[in-house]
Amino acid sequence: MKVLMFGWEFPPHISGGLGTACYGLVKGLVHHNQDIIFVVPKLWGDEEPLADFVNASDIEIDYREKKFIDTWKNLTYLEINSFLVPYLGPQEFEKYTDYTLHHRSDVDETVFSNKYEFSGKYGKNLMEEVSRYALVATQIAKMKDHDIIHAHDWLAYPAGIAAKQISGKPLVAHIHATQFDRAGQGGAQGPVFEMEKAGLLAADHVVAVSHLTRNIVIEKYGVDPDKVSVLHNAVLDASIIHSTIRKNVPEKIVTFLGRITFQKGPEYFVEAAKKVIDRDPNVRFVMAGSGDLLNRMVERVAELGMGTRFHFTGFLKGQDVDDMYAISDVYVMPSVSEPFGIAPLEAVRHNTPVIISKQSGVAEVLRNAIKIDFWDVDAMADAIFGLLHYESIARMFKELGSEELKNLKWEHVAAKLVTVYEKLHKQQP
Repeated sequence: MKVLMFGWEFPPHISGGLGTACYGLVKGLVHHNQDIIFVVPKLWGDEEPLADFVNASDIEIDYREKKFIDTWKNLTYLEINSFLVPYLGPQEFEKYTDYTLHHRSDVDETVFSNKYEFSGKYGKNLMEEVSRYALVATQIAKMKDHDIIHAHDWLAYPAGIAAKQISGKPLVAHIHATQFDRAGQGGAQGPVFEMEKAGLLAADHVVAVSHLTRNIVIEKYGVDPDKVSVLHNAVLDASIIHSTIRKNVPEKIVTFLGRITFQKGPEYFVEAAKKVIDRDPNVRFVMAGSGDLLNRMVERVAELGMGTRFHFTGFLKGQDVDDMYAISDVYVMPSVSEPFGIAPLEAVRHNTPVIISKQSGVAEVLRNAIKIDFWDVDAMADAIFGLLHYESIARMFKELGSEELKNLKWEHVAAKLVTVYEKLHKQQP
């Protein structure tokens, strides 16, 4: 099967879990002898050669052709500068969603060139790049022979729709996170929501990363339940990592590692930290990451008088992330709404017991973890205190968690996806 896949990022150049998931899925599909044509806005040259990579920045198109004009008319284009990202929080959303919708029947050649250089980042012209990416997709769909189209998240949905219109091939829309996750149940509106909805409704099949996400897709976007299936994420390597790094403090360390935004529930982590420190001051809490709530969290920690026991590292990547997991005695993910959440699986790989919210997709597959409601800071504090002070409990979760990882492989996920591809292919006239 030849799969034309549209994504926005691919390792090692990633901003979050989306790129990591794309990498794992592609690797799994290659394991099952699928031919992948992976399109990204910009190639950097150091991507692992797992697929036939297509650099959208290298594709030349004639904007005077009718197919491009027709595609452009149906695109939502933001004229203002914006810093929308696939993991947008509510405050950034409210700040940057004042937009203008253009219905154009012509193309101004003073604005467009035959070859567009994408930044490959989530910068100020992201929405413009999303629209241009869809235009390029029409040309790629015409150039590249394929059987299935697979688009990852809202950034790639317009491209997937455009490719389907040109080639007529089935479209699989992979939803890794929804605007309801990012902005809360009452804040899903505007261009990102509209792009998500258009992609999900246009798709021949929708792949959700959890039952939690599947329910949102059906209930909030009106998608036919019969065309939505669940494929949980996995880990690239199920082996336990035995790190040689040693922490330079005698206290136990409890870590929050992720974007410091509404979706991730950092405020609940801070409140739980206060309750733990009141019971045992010989504990250090770490909040690793960046986001729109960072300053508020720093202020709240100061208000609670925890400055000497609470640390902010800023955004971590690469080896620093691995080292942070390795020196942590407990990892906490108190997400308000988490479509999946790969981070707890990575923590388990480092032999770190985890506490996760019941409102996360990973809670559906990770059985050997303590699960709490994100808002229940008393339960969170009790769980943290218990793992820190009862070694037998912590050891049990370490042993059971490491054994559980063996079943969470991308090859297994890819095998299920191949059956989806084959079913759609057989339904083709």
